[in-house]
Amino acid sequence: MIRIMGLDFGSKTVGVAVSDPLGITAQGIEIVRRTSENKLRKTLARIEELVTEYEVTEIVLGFPKNMNNTIGERAEKSLAFKEMLERRTGLPVVMWDERLTTVAANRTLIEGGVRRENRKDYVDMLAAVYILQGYLDSRERTSNE
Repeated sequence: MIRIMGLDFGSKTVGVAVSDPLGITAQGIEIVRRTSENKLRKTLARIEELVTEYEVTEIVLGFPKNMNNTIGERAEKSLAFKEMLERRTGLPVVMWDERLTTVAANRTLIEGGVRRENRKDYVDMLAAVYILQGYLDSRERTSNE
């Protein structure tokens, strides 16, 4: 059984998704609210609880590169968060290109008729689902080749 966690790391929230036990589909489970952009202790503690609860074996973290493939401030913060996650959980953390996930998540919510003021409540969790699903699909393709 493998359980992989997908994370969409933002300045105010962290969207969390986990795979099913077979590692085929991603489900959104939670949005961890961050009280301050510089304080990550509570955020890391909550992610650690979820890792234990869901028996996670690997973490996929969204990597917000710029559209021209360069690494900006958000991506630097994500790399720092990756190191913290690895130290806290002892699990491997894979960086996954997330450039279009928030766009796709917003489009899905719009198509689903979710009102604008409610969209921000779901977009990070849905982005985490897209990040994780993209990773799961790529593993599936790789194993079939």
